[in-house]
Amino acid sequence: MNQLRESAASADSAPQAGRDLPVLFHRLNNQLGIILACAELVELKAVDDVSRTRASEIVAKVLDALGTAKEIRHRTDLL
Repeated sequence: MNQLRESAASADSAPQAGRDLPVLFHRLNNQLGIILACAELVELKAVDDVSRTRASEIVAKVLDALGTAKEIRHRTDLL
């Protein structure tokens, strides 16, 4: 089973010439979306200011990362 995961991971890490870029950006956006949802949930349910502040910082950084991914995609679409 580990060999299957390693094989899939190596296939994922070697995108073929620009054809895989849209798929990779879609996966990245999905992954960041999950992180964002979890951070927002922690922020909402935090019982103290320290935890709430830290979760808020994570939310801000994930939103920044989503913007960066969007900018990279826009720039690669122009190539």
